[in-house]
Amino acid sequence: MTRMRKQQSERVTALVSTASRGGPVSTAGAASSTDSAAPVDENGVATTAVWGKHRVLLLNATYEPLTAISIRRAVVLVLRERADVVHTDEMGPAIHSADLSMPIPSVIRLRTYVRVPYRAKIPMTRAALMHRDRFRCGYCGAKANTIDHVVPRSRGGAHNWENCVACCANCNHKKADRLLSELGWTLRASLTPPKGRHWRLLATVKEIDPAWSRYIDVGAA
Repeated sequence: MTRMRKQQSERVTALVSTASRGGPVSTAGAASSTDSAAPVDENGVATTAVWGKHRVLLLNATYEPLTAISIRRAVVLVLRERADVVHTDEMGPAIHSADLSMPIPSVIRLRTYVRVPYRAKIPMTRAALMHRDRFRCGYCGAKANTIDHVVPRSRGGAHNWENCVACCANCNHKKADRLLSELGWTLRASLTPPKGRHWRLLATVKEIDPAWSRYIDVGAA
């Protein structure tokens, strides 16, 4: 039993280490000294860039969203039977090695429940703020690409949920270091801290995979 576990561990380690380095894709049935695992699309074309950009949603055993992890970490958890794949994109890239083919997962779930200490205060990050304001400018409603302090820092404004808003470049330039009362502007919505455990995840991820939507209430605030 110990030997079997050791062999499985070595197999997993070899797979994820060569894949994360983005080595050549194994196209033959028999392994060679240069064979490596890497994501490939449906046409067998290597898509190694996916390893650095793609994130996988990790759920607790209760399907509560915990965090977003790298593909490498997700593959390790699944192959070591610590997590199960919940969702994959069958048309997307997959991992291929001499004796293994596995679609890259979008969502995985831990087999064992992990207790996570609850912290009511959500850290304000650029990603979380953009999600709160739905990537729309708080002044004009255009697509937001920056963050603005409603009361400028130069005039004593704080860097917190109540004083920061998603903003487009045009409004940011027009407003500069002036107050809304000086411009006759109003905010499209009140600025409040978001609530909910999943906001800790949103604070770290800019783009949300559509497959995650059923587990994350992105519109909650």
